[in-house]
Amino acid sequence: MTTVTAAVPVSRRVRKVLLHLAMIAAICALLYPVAWLISSSFKPASEILSGASLWPSRIVLSNYTEVFAGVAGVGVWRFAVNSLLISAGAVVGNVVSCSLAAYAFAWMRFRLRGPMFAFMIGTIMLPVHVLLIPQYTIFQNLGMIDTIWPLVLPKLLATDAFFIFMIVQFMRGLPSELGDAARIDGCGPLRAFRYVVLPLSKPALVTTAIFTFIWSWNDFLSQLIYLNSPETYTMPLALRLFIDQTGESSYGAMMAMSVLTLLPIALFFVAFQRLLVQGVTTTGMKG
Repeated sequence: MTTVTAAVPVSRRVRKVLLHLAMIAAICALLYPVAWLISSSFKPASEILSGASLWPSRIVLSNYTEVFAGVAGVGVWRFAVNSLLISAGAVVGNVVSCSLAAYAFAWMRFRLRGPMFAFMIGTIMLPVHVLLIPQYTIFQNLGMIDTIWPLVLPKLLATDAFFIFMIVQFMRGLPSELGDAARIDGCGPLRAFRYVVLPLSKPALVTTAIFTFIWSWNDFLSQLIYLNSPETYTMPLALRLFIDQTGESSYGAMMAMSVLTLLPIALFFVAFQRLLVQGVTTTGMKG
């Protein structure tokens, strides 16, 4: 009887060890492409496609030198600034407009609120490619092509239904007594939003900001459509220049440029990881 009882904890420990080993193997498999990318940025061009080894035969810094020298007559810092302006504008636009729209749907009562909310949710299923031609025509008539405005202005109009829905679900979890207390104290809808709802919705707003920044920084299709001159290119568009400039592919510089493109996203994610997890998992106030 004692032998059977002692065997149970041992069996559990073995299963836990095997589970952890499987998880470590899966993490290594997922991180291998990133590690190979970083390693390839220090390899000679002839060695990049010749094997899958992580260790370069010799470390080459000329790949990064070529990147910082610029491409198409434009420096890499100009590309980074363009990406930062577009991503920052998209973050501000989404956080402000989506939070206002979500507050209206979650805390205010008005006619046709239900059908309007359902219509807004339905736009999530609308492919972005369907809107490209109408939007391009509008911005072309406004003379905004080859500027950052076509990539920023739509964010000020609460066009991302996914973030509105996420913030609505978060705000609906807040106690309604807070709104009643604000009205008793004389707060109107905007003051209640500013001083009551908005501070409590910080996790959802931070999650919106993080995802908006990542998606805007990585966006390639929209930037390719609206940005035409190298002076307005972003990091993803500049990365494409290393593929076909002078009719050849500069693989070493392309790998170095890929590392520089991924670096801000990784730093941004690491800095706000705790708030991101909190915003995704929290659906209301916890007592």
